[in-house]
Amino acid sequence: MDNNYGHPLRFGLALQPGAEPADLLDQAALAEKLGYDLVSVTDCSEQAAPGLDAWSLASWLAGSTERIGIAPVVELGRHNPAVLGRATASLDLLAAGRLELGLSAEDSEALGEAIDILRSVWAGAGRSTLRYSGAHYELNGASGGPLPAHRIPIRIAGESPALLKLAGGSADGWLLRQPTGEALLDAGNAMLDAAARDAGRDPREIRRVLEVAAPENLSGDAASADWVAGLLPLVRDQGIGDILLRSADPAVIRRFITEVAPALREAADAAIPGLSTASAVRPAAALARRVAGIDYESVPSALGAIEPGDHDYAAVHSTYMRGGQPGLVLRPRTVEQVKDAVAFARRHPDVPLGIRSAGHGISGRSTNQGGIVIDVSALNTIEILDPEKRLVRIGPGARWGEVASALDPHGWAISSGDYGGVGVGGLATAGGIGFLGRANGLTIDHLRAVELVLADGSHVRASADENADLFWAMRGAGSNFGIATAFEFEAAEVPGVGWAQLVLDASDTAAFLEKWGATLEASPLDTTSFVVIGGARPGEPVLARIFAMVDSVDPDTIISRLQPFADISPMYQQSVQLLSYGEALMPAQGDANEGSGEVNSRSGLLEHITPEFAQAAARLLASGASYFFQIRATGGAASVVDPDDTAYAHRAANFSVAAMGSNPDRLDRGWAELEPFFDGLYLSFDSSLNPRRIHDAFPPQTLARLRALKAEYDPSHLFTDNFAIEAAASEPAATTTRSAR
Repeated sequence: MDNNYGHPLRFGLALQPGAEPADLLDQAALAEKLGYDLVSVTDCSEQAAPGLDAWSLASWLAGSTERIGIAPVVELGRHNPAVLGRATASLDLLAAGRLELGLSAEDSEALGEAIDILRSVWAGAGRSTLRYSGAHYELNGASGGPLPAHRIPIRIAGESPALLKLAGGSADGWLLRQPTGEALLDAGNAMLDAAARDAGRDPREIRRVLEVAAPENLSGDAASADWVAGLLPLVRDQGIGDILLRSADPAVIRRFITEVAPALREAADAAIPGLSTASAVRPAAALARRVAGIDYESVPSALGAIEPGDHDYAAVHSTYMRGGQPGLVLRPRTVEQVKDAVAFARRHPDVPLGIRSAGHGISGRSTNQGGIVIDVSALNTIEILDPEKRLVRIGPGARWGEVASALDPHGWAISSGDYGGVGVGGLATAGGIGFLGRANGLTIDHLRAVELVLADGSHVRASADENADLFWAMRGAGSNFGIATAFEFEAAEVPGVGWAQLVLDASDTAAFLEKWGATLEASPLDTTSFVVIGGARPGEPVLARIFAMVDSVDPDTIISRLQPFADISPMYQQSVQLLSYGEALMPAQGDANEGSGEVNSRSGLLEHITPEFAQAAARLLASGASYFFQIRATGGAASVVDPDDTAYAHRAANFSVAAMGSNPDRLDRGWAELEPFFDGLYLSFDSSLNPRRIHDAFPPQTLARLRALKAEYDPSHLFTDNFAIEAAASEPAATTTRSAR
């Protein structure tokens, strides 16, 4: 391809906005029906008649078509680039990723600034404010736009040396028009290529687009053949990748795509073997962001890999609460692809590895700096296996809100935390302290089997009857032993629940916590309650938000269970409803990738809220070291399970305590006062990397057994993302034969 840029041919129809609106819509509909790739509209100033505004027409066409690409060419002087950026991102989302943007301008410097602004708006920083200071444009706190559906290509229309230099340095395409542009192809390509190389880019990054008019005489087959013969050199020798037909004649439009386009594509493939299947060259800017130590070229193509510089990277590099910049995110969709992802990670032992289901994890990194993330969110099916036994099969990438919605029609539920956006995979391998916990136990107590890919790439099933030792470890320390690909749960019968949200005065924080704890422990096991207290604000009372769920559909029972909580202290607000479990579960809000910075969270398991503990907790909150303090009720059905039955061994606890703070040192100093009261911690709520925390998480006997199993199942420590367990120095005396799948 010495004389070609390796761009597979695409064919488009260039509409003329000066035509009648109905005719333009008919032409676009015909182009889509006939199989054109693009429809282009322009508001360039050289139009003889102003006609319709190109952007308005493009928006209308996007809503009137389903498949064809929409490629407006807008004159920069008519648009503010920040507003245009938000508009194009929005239209691209509405059109399912079909938008391509052409820009024309007389001032190349202003156009260059506009391109910078457009790409800043498209960077997916909707919550951020944009600032830009240039000679032509200034932004002082403008809001970012939504993340477009795909990376919107920018084509520059024009032939001046300044515009060609700009196109070569920063654009994705160059648009010129026949006949004036055709004569400039040689010189234009040379300037474009030189500018690209000067900018450190590969000239193949820039797609060459030519708008052509139909020949005057199109009668007979020979005319189509002559047309092909005239266009072929432009493709073969000048690297034209997109050819846009400028015609309003339905017969010409039909003939071009049914006769000329197929013949030209065949002739181009004969002249340049492999042209029609050539892949787009990876931009130099994206290549420069690759991380040393990751063999990008060997990533299996089926893994849906996303790396820095890809459009979708903005949606995957961070998690719900934590910012990150991984070097590679792999998104397998099948068990075999998970095995391939594990094999790839195994070939990179010195590169950090994170495992992600829905990206909500606090203790599990789910992202990293410069490492690999295996994201199993696509494995998200929810299937009823056995209605009689209420047996449900769930993929690790499903979210608990989705699970609850799927089970609600059956009158079933699986206790699963408090937030619908949490992924099944993380919670179902750590414990699961939820709103039905005292009535039904932990989430892992309803787990009947799990399928997972081990560090050696084998796919196994673990249950009470198969790989029982692994099944024991997966219920409480599963992140250390493999990547779950499916879970089987036995759901509980929960036809409805009483759901309450109460806001009470907690100005005397210690007294409030002590009363709430005593009220909870005195409540029947059908009642589970959480409490959240934020940091104190000057001049305002301290407020506590109580969440309570009663596993009953009887209104009198619900009220009798909730009244003692309402009597703890003066009440500011209350809401009591009879709902399904899925309706009560807090719905997922926002995007799962909007986290930034590092989460600072601490966790502890507590048997009773004593006056001494309550006072220490009140001092922590008064210090301002914690902006979020939560206590969840557990115990009840969770405490009935023998501590040795699962790797989650701290079964005597009645409460799980968690605190978050912006400053980890201040948080640790305040938390140190609480630690003497704890016996254990809940893995999902503690972000500390202190090695001693592993001993808080697991009693000595449990940790010794986990270390022995780690030596068997993951001796090379591939999985160390979440409370890494060190393998025992020697192999265990006896092992269980694995049941591979």
